[in-house]
Amino acid sequence: MSEQQTGRLYGVGLGPGDPSLMTVRAVEVIAEADVIAYHSARHGRSIARSIAERHLRPDHIEERLVYPVTTEGTDHPGGYRGAMEEFYAQASARLAAHLDAGRTVAVLAEGDPLFYGSYMHMHKRLADRYPTEVIPGVTSVSAAAARLGAPLVEGEEVLTILPGTLPEEELTARLATTDAAAVMKLGRTFPTVRRALERSGRLADARYVERATMDAERTAPLAEVDPASVPYFSVAVLPSRIDARTPTGQGEVVVVGLGPAGPLWLTPEARGELAAAEDLVGYTTYLNRVPVRPGQRRHASDNKVEAERAEFALDLARRGRRVAVVSSGDPGVFAMATAVLEAASEDPYREVPVRVLPGMTAAHAAAARAGAPLGHDYAVVSLSDRLKPWEVIAERLGAAAAADLVLALYNPGSRSRVWQVGKARELLLEHRAPDTPVVLGRDIGGPEERVRIVRLADLDPAQVDMRTILLVGSSQTRTVRRGDGTQIVWTPRRYPED
Repeated sequence: MSEQQTGRLYGVGLGPGDPSLMTVRAVEVIAEADVIAYHSARHGRSIARSIAERHLRPDHIEERLVYPVTTEGTDHPGGYRGAMEEFYAQASARLAAHLDAGRTVAVLAEGDPLFYGSYMHMHKRLADRYPTEVIPGVTSVSAAAARLGAPLVEGEEVLTILPGTLPEEELTARLATTDAAAVMKLGRTFPTVRRALERSGRLADARYVERATMDAERTAPLAEVDPASVPYFSVAVLPSRIDARTPTGQGEVVVVGLGPAGPLWLTPEARGELAAAEDLVGYTTYLNRVPVRPGQRRHASDNKVEAERAEFALDLARRGRRVAVVSSGDPGVFAMATAVLEAASEDPYREVPVRVLPGMTAAHAAAARAGAPLGHDYAVVSLSDRLKPWEVIAERLGAAAAADLVLALYNPGSRSRVWQVGKARELLLEHRAPDTPVVLGRDIGGPEERVRIVRLADLDPAQVDMRTILLVGSSQTRTVRRGDGTQIVWTPRRYPED
């Protein structure tokens, strides 16, 4: 007697609701199946079954998998998650019994089976034990975009799919960052999603699609939707920005900190403002870090025209343009925020709105690579004497060194400034021991990143340029070589008493 063959499991995507959007393969699988399984709430009919109803036969064995809980509470000792885990285990056991008996089981799923669908919980429990095939389906996101008649993403744009159940802060950050988005699972989460869209500056672009392709379909600008009318089967959509960028007529300047290097160092808030800007203004090297987006104007300039660049940006904003001025690191640390605010404090720019968005500083980036040299009090000083006399710099270096502060030294040298590092070393050695650790961080986060730790007495000005930042330890700063051979630097948080 031959061993009985097990049945085959199918996850069948039915599409977003209109039965005519089912794939040919989905119809074939339903026709061949012995068992048709579908999920259902206790108080309602199964939407999945209603989509596939015309293809069901009287001799189909139907397995109705009824959720023990949906939006209501539960007295299960494991809470909502415990109740659902128990349900999925029981439901998969029911299907396994059919599969063990040699029956073919088709689990129906709205949209696509592996896209926020309940089928995936059956799949994870059964696919490693039985022959399995997943039939993809048209997702609600694709259906919503089709009903809106708007491109979802184009070119190199990024599409982000978000569940509306995320915390508001997380939704806000992700919506601000992405080019296009779809937010699923609305219903009771709609007020939170709407606030997140508003806080991220994307509400005006957001569209609402309810029951896409179904008889009760509804589309509208999301800002006009009554929260009390929103069902679970609805989607918030932020379509492609390309060709959709329209001048607001409300000009402003946002000074954006890019961090020390590439996109990994960029905050979500900064990324969102760069994407929303109509004009980008900045030093050529820094502007090249920002991706090119269709519809945006880019205005690059030399590094030594900060005042002119600031006035140019403010003039654009006066004409109703939304302008992002880019700056490396943090724009308020030896960078463009000061130049913009200085110009904005005078006529004719007093009425132009200006905002400053922070960025990761070069000092903090270099410190993290080396360990924690800024773990206690520290001072930040620029060695450039282009905008202030060297006498002022020397006085400040001496005062900070005498106070035993760790020092972060910006703008240490350039082609036209070759002696400042050597002079600073001499001044610091009047107060610091020769073996005081100095961190040299060059191109942190970039392709030529290099971090070195040297003694203050051995600091070589020839190894320092404008892409280098120096972190000079205090009397308490320590260096240790760890077991893997790496050397770390840190400054203890506790300062010794006299």
